[in-house]
Amino acid sequence: MKRRERTRQLIELGGLVAKSGLIELTDDDRAVIFGSLLEAAAILRGDERERSLLLWRRRGKRGFETGQPAPSK
Repeated sequence: MKRRERTRQLIELGGLVAKSGLIELTDDDRAVIFGSLLEAAAILRGDERERSLLLWRRRGKRGFETGQPAPSK
């Protein structure tokens, strides 16, 4: 049962990467995608954790509502 739950979680997380547009934006460069995730993890370990979580949560909720990734600046 645990294995099935873990598999589902990994599939859902992969779907989020795809939904964000990162695959197309990086030309499916896995090192770049992984690097961006490492950067996000580093930010979450720092002083800007709460601010970043709030900002990213808002953007994520908007993305789920509209079905689109956030527009570029």
